[in-house]
Amino acid sequence: MPSSTGPSIDTITEGGLVTQVGEGQEAEESAPPVMTFGAPTAGEILAERYELVEHINNDSAGRLVWRGVDVVLRRPVAVVLRYPGGDSATEMLQAAVAASRVIHPNLVGVYDAIDEDQRAYVVREWVDGNSLREMVADGPLDPARATAIGNAVASALAAVHATGMVHGNVHPGTVMISDDSRVVLADARTDGADSQENDIRAVGGILYFALTGHWPHAEAPLRGATAGHGRAAIPDAVRDASGAIAAPRQVRAGVPAYLDDLTMDLLDAEIAPPSSDVLAAELARLDVPAEDHFLDQTGTIRFTSDPGDDPSPLAAAGGRRVAVGIAGLLAVALVGLLIGISALGGDDKSPDTEPVARPTNSVPSTDAAPPGPAVHKLNIEDVRIIDPDSRDRQEVRDAEKVIDGDEDDGWETQTYRNNGKFGGLKKGMGIWIDLGAPHTVKSVQAVLSSTGASAQLLAGDADFPPSSAGDKQLTAAYTTRIGQPFEEHDGTKMTFNGFDADKTYRYLLFWITELPEKDGGGGWKLGVQEITVQGS
Repeated sequence: MPSSTGPSIDTITEGGLVTQVGEGQEAEESAPPVMTFGAPTAGEILAERYELVEHINNDSAGRLVWRGVDVVLRRPVAVVLRYPGGDSATEMLQAAVAASRVIHPNLVGVYDAIDEDQRAYVVREWVDGNSLREMVADGPLDPARATAIGNAVASALAAVHATGMVHGNVHPGTVMISDDSRVVLADARTDGADSQENDIRAVGGILYFALTGHWPHAEAPLRGATAGHGRAAIPDAVRDASGAIAAPRQVRAGVPAYLDDLTMDLLDAEIAPPSSDVLAAELARLDVPAEDHFLDQTGTIRFTSDPGDDPSPLAAAGGRRVAVGIAGLLAVALVGLLIGISALGGDDKSPDTEPVARPTNSVPSTDAAPPGPAVHKLNIEDVRIIDPDSRDRQEVRDAEKVIDGDEDDGWETQTYRNNGKFGGLKKGMGIWIDLGAPHTVKSVQAVLSSTGASAQLLAGDADFPPSSAGDKQLTAAYTTRIGQPFEEHDGTKMTFNGFDADKTYRYLLFWITELPEKDGGGGWKLGVQEITVQGS
């Protein structure tokens, strides 16, 4: 019997489609897969579930990539096959297991991993779009787009790092941008050869590549994608005689100074990088709407290798030191300007008796923006269980228990056999939330009965009848995925944040895609104990 574990993620672009191929690199024609029995064919169904539709490519690691269809859930999938399976496929399958445990909108979804001994294969989300490498082939990206991609990658890493794991394979071939502009990170590795710090520094490499079209990590070249390596070649960074790389602003005009500083700090081995969640928060702050074009920013945070160093806006000989925020420098300059204007205006008051203005990071109170509305727990006006594939509608009861304030008494699914994907009988179930009126949402938290569940948060703009037909209409209409799962949680609390402050929501859908296995086995089941929404 095939054994199911969980998958690895490798990606390239072929004909405009992002596919799971060889560590993000294009396949080497000289490295055909080694097969111990016949090659797969179109129409073949693996594990009685995954139909192979089209062979996309082969990779240099001996894997075949197919576009397929999950015949149970009727959704497209990517299938990565390796010949043989067994011990030689261990790293691929272990990476798959690790990746499948982390749920985040900026990580490619991993569905299944199966070892048949003679072959092993991984089933993951099919993504239409381009890799970052393919996108930048047409020219470097504008700073706003580069920042948005860096923010997505850092957010994905924060989710991975929160579990104690390492991604270990962040580069332009494993960053994918779908046709609907979703950014996903793929191809995690589990060979123990990397660290979380290297993951974070690789975000600096992603920013550098997006801004310049050059890869700065000569000491850690892309697997199969180093300079001069055929079609997969990526230009090395511009360097001086000592081997030091040129800053993005030296390569290309128009890169904001603070984005340039942040990128170079991440690449500087003498400056300790921040944690991935801190980096994600900073890039989120800089990730402004395209029309703002960074004009409203007050400078990036800076990182120093020695916490005892005094902040200094000056570059020390032989390397940069941590700089004070640009807002602080502007405040100092403003104070100096006001003092100068006062002197030129003929103020006859003695400086010995007049209080001396001190530098401050705050602007004058008359110019200060009014504080935003206070964030608080929002009232949920209505809640309903959404079960579009149900026949008996037995599980749509007790929805009110998820908003009664009692975490010990909630709504729960039935017990499903065979697997955590509702036994192959349903594509999912959800909890629909009506806030009564549009609100700005800060976070949505679901308290669950156990760890191991997978879920998404979706938004829509209409209600539908509480029936199987109405639920089908609702799930078809609610396609906008919102929020990012919070990185720090205890496994039973799934918190979504990272909402667009300029958007409001009335209708939300907490959509469950996979159930955890019950303690001691005996099937798969999930309880949702409480859902709360914070906003204004």
